[in-house]
Amino acid sequence: MTQTKPIFTVDLLPKLDEKLIEVLQSLSPQDWEKQSIAPLWRVKDIAVHLLDGNIRALSMLRDQYFGVIPESINSYQDLLDYLNKLNHDWVAAMKRVSPKIIIELLTSTGKEYCEYLKTLEPFEVATFSVAWAGEEQSSNWFHIAREYTEKWHHQQQIRFAVGQTAELYSKEFYFPYLETSMRALPHHYRNVEASKGEVIKFSVSGDGGGDWFLEFDGKQWYLVPNPAQKPVTEVTIEGEIAWRIFTKGINKQRAAKQISIKGNQLFGEKILDMLAVMA
Repeated sequence: MTQTKPIFTVDLLPKLDEKLIEVLQSLSPQDWEKQSIAPLWRVKDIAVHLLDGNIRALSMLRDQYFGVIPESINSYQDLLDYLNKLNHDWVAAMKRVSPKIIIELLTSTGKEYCEYLKTLEPFEVATFSVAWAGEEQSSNWFHIAREYTEKWHHQQQIRFAVGQTAELYSKEFYFPYLETSMRALPHHYRNVEASKGEVIKFSVSGDGGGDWFLEFDGKQWYLVPNPAQKPVTEVTIEGEIAWRIFTKGINKQRAAKQISIKGNQLFGEKILDMLAVMA
């Protein structure tokens, strides 16, 4: 079975961070308090969550300082509960910090984190696996690509709230986000029954979109670049909706109205449940 190629995003991360600083510097005091599509977070909360991501990653990965260690992680839900508690505590504490200081800290820590990621050997084992792709062990290139998707979708949440989304829908920025997120497909479809050789095609519209093919080999699903058989199902997703589906940014019913499915409807509708985040 042909496997897909690694995704290298380490050189793109500094550019993405520059876009973040640009949009944050453009915000009015009222913009910082606008509600985002993340139910519990306003724009400022997402910005400080991104800051936490830089600081926590540098502390754990570069400095080997893990700080608040969970008592026990026996399930995926335990891990989610632990992460959600860390996120909540940080966001609450940062209520007292000004937007100006947040921008300054994001600028400095973002540069440090990007420099650290460049020191990692792409094919060595990462400290943390990409759980949403079903991996118990991941390579550093995938960890870095996962970090890219985190930074991309949180920045786009900010941009969505203030009406500045166009910048990140370009081919340069959106396609790597989608290419990485689609690595969740085989794990997400793992319990979907199919006949050997059946193929599902997923297309995302727009300049930053593309096509992805999922093929069943009789035992499991694989992403393949060039399937041997014609797809039994073709799913087309509006570009502006795809990232929201994968990050719980739109409910299933609304999303269903903005995708089209040709062929096996059950195969196609399964995409509406897919997540490429820890949630």
